[in-house]
Amino acid sequence: MIILEAKNIYKSFPMAGGKSLRVLEDINFTVREGEIISIVGPSGAGKSSLLRILAGLAEPTMGEVLYHGKPLNNIRPNIGMVFQNFAIFPWLTVLENVEIGLLAKEVPEDIAREKSLKVIDLVGLDGFEEAYPRELSGGMKQRVGIARALVVEPEILFMDEPFSSLDILTAENLRSEIIDLWLKKRMPTKSIILVTHNIEEAIELSDRIIVMSHNPGRIKADLVITLPQPRDRNSKEFKYLLDELYTILTRPPEEVPFLIRKERYQFLPHAKIGAISGLIELVYDKGGRADIPQLASDLSMEVDDIFPLTEAAVFLGLAEIKEGDFILTEQGRIFAEADALGKKELFRDMALRNIQLIKQIVQVLSQTAKHRISEDFFIEILENHFTEEEAWNQLETAIDWGRYAELFAYDYDTGELYLEEVKT
Repeated sequence: MIILEAKNIYKSFPMAGGKSLRVLEDINFTVREGEIISIVGPSGAGKSSLLRILAGLAEPTMGEVLYHGKPLNNIRPNIGMVFQNFAIFPWLTVLENVEIGLLAKEVPEDIAREKSLKVIDLVGLDGFEEAYPRELSGGMKQRVGIARALVVEPEILFMDEPFSSLDILTAENLRSEIIDLWLKKRMPTKSIILVTHNIEEAIELSDRIIVMSHNPGRIKADLVITLPQPRDRNSKEFKYLLDELYTILTRPPEEVPFLIRKERYQFLPHAKIGAISGLIELVYDKGGRADIPQLASDLSMEVDDIFPLTEAAVFLGLAEIKEGDFILTEQGRIFAEADALGKKELFRDMALRNIQLIKQIVQVLSQTAKHRISEDFFIEILENHFTEEEAWNQLETAIDWGRYAELFAYDYDTGELYLEEVKT
C-alpha cells in the first residue's frame, strides 16, 4: 500500500535581485507500507529539504506530496521526526520530553504517561525517566528523541541523520537496536524515511535507497536492496552493493559532460588543495587506481568527506571516475611525480583550463587598473547563483586554489584579491 507520494517536487529559495536558487528539481517517488527508505547524496543535494517537504514541515515551490492519495497540505499526517541534534528540551526530564507531544495533542495525562513509559522502556531508557538531558550521553539523548517520535505512534518515522553526531560504537549499537525493533514489529510505525551521509548505514538499514545528485538535487537512482536482515557488512554481497552505490553516486549526469555545465554556474567542491594533493599521491602509490569505497574506508572518511576530493580532482582533470573506481589521468600521474614547483605549475595550468571562477578572477584582476579588487565584487556575482553562505564557500575554495597556483593573492585585512607581482 502506498502511504506517501512525491509528485514533480521542485524547491527554490529567493535570492537577491528577484532571482531564485533551485535546490530540488523534478522529484518523484513513492513510499509504501513496510519500507525503510534511505536518501543519500553529496552535500548540497537537498536531502534535508526534501525530508522536510515530505514531512509537511516545508512547502514545495512546485509539485505536491500526497498522503494516502490526498494533498499533504490539506490534512494532518501521522508522522514522527528524529533530528540530528537531538532537539530535546534541557529543562524537562526524559519522561517529560517524551510525553510532551502527546500532551500537545490533548491526550489525557494518565494515558500520555502510560504510553510514554512503555516507549521509554522500548528504546532502553528504563530507569532514566526522571533524569535531565545534562545527565545523559549522546546516545541516550538520541534515544529520547526517538522515543518522543515513536510515542505518537506515527505511520511514517522521518529521521534526519540521526546517528551522525554519535561516536562509531554508539551509532552502531543504536542502529542495531532500531533494526531489531523494526524486524520484530515492536515499533508503532509502518515506514521509515532516513537521510544519511553514511553509505554503509544506508545499505545496512534500507529496503530502498534514493540516490540524489546535487546543484540542484535530482534523483539519480532508486535502488532496491534485497539482502536479508540482519546484514553482514563483511559479506561479499554487502560489499558488492557498496561498490554499486558508490558507482551510482560518483557517476556524472549522462546528459551533460562532467566538466561542462553551461546552463548553470560551475559548483566547486569544498576541497582544500592539500587534501586533493594528498589523495592524488595516495592513489598514485596504489598504482594509479583505487576503489572509492575502500579508499573511504582506508581514510576513515564519510561520503560527504571523500566526494569533494574526488570531484575536485576530476574537475581539475587530474583523475576520472569509472565504475566506482578513482583513476588518475596522465596529468594526475605527472602531478604525483612532480616536485613542489612542478605541482604548482601543473595545477595552475589545469585550474585556468577547467575552473570557471578562477578564470573569471584572473581576467577581472588583469583588466583593472590597480590589479586589485574587493572580494565583495565576486560575492555579488556568486550570489546570483548560490546562497550567501555558499557564495562565500565558493570564493574561499577559489582563493585557496588560486593562491596555491600563484595566479593571484589575497589580503585578509582588506578583503581584496590582487595580482601578486604588482603588490606594493
